Amino acid sequence: MSTSPSLDPEELRQVASSFGVDAAAYDRARPRYPDALIAAVADAARDGAAGPTPRVLDVGVGTGIVARQLRAAGCAVLGVDVDERMAEVARGDGTDGIDVEVARFEEWDPAGRTFDAVTAGQTWHWVDPDAGATRAADVLRPGGALTVFWNAGDPPPDLAAAFAEVYRDVLPGSPLAATSTASAETAYRQMMDTAADGMRRTGRFAEPHERRDTWERTYTRDEWLALVPTTGVATRLPAARLDALLAGLGAAIDAAGGSFVQQGFTLAVGAVRA
Repeated sequence: MSTSPSLDPEELRQVASSFGVDAAAYDRARPRYPDALIAAVADAARDGAAGPTPRVLDVGVGTGIVARQLRAAGCAVLGVDVDERMAEVARGDGTDGIDVEVARFEEWDPAGRTFDAVTAGQTWHWVDPDAGATRAADVLRPGGALTVFWNAGDPPPDLAAAFAEVYRDVLPGSPLAATSTASAETAYRQMMDTAADGMRRTGRFAEPHERRDTWERTYTRDEWLALVPTTGVATRLPAARLDALLAGLGAAIDAAGGSFVQQGFTLAVGAVRA
């Protein structure tokens, strides 16, 4: 499901700050990232790091999904996020949480700190591609890498068409109302290309490189309906409109047998600080 923004800067900021409306639900529903991708990021950060524990800055850390995976892979992680509600979940009870500083990344003050890697999972499209890449270059050590990535996927074609019909009925202006025949990969590749162009324009990174990991996941009706309210198209909907959307999507899944297999992928683009 794509939430690619085509919004003015102020509305972009509003949407980017809306995901904490139910931060705990977001943390439960959002999928994790492929172990192979996380291991590759951690290994690259470790190569050339000053000590045995690479330092990673996770941009748009949210509830800490990427950060916890990186920490499990042996990294020390600092998060930056615009939403204090998301940061609270990432920090946990303070004993085993992620350190998070609340700020827009483009305006965040690194206070002289440097990192072995900068990452962003499902968030870089909310960051200005030029200002964000420049700030990442500012805080990376030479040889450190900026890596940004997104999870996406497609339900079976018949169900995708049914979902699009629901969006046309409930949210006729939504981009998801026109996605019955388009692969999510098209939208996410546009995000990836935009990110790569921003890295190039800084003049401070080597040529960006891409990565694609595939996966599949079976979603039950309840699991999908828990995920939908955490997406950018739904986080600011009035309750009645959200209820209508979930009712329609739930009926479509029921008609398809109560569950479905999503063919998923994770797209990543990264570049090494020259």
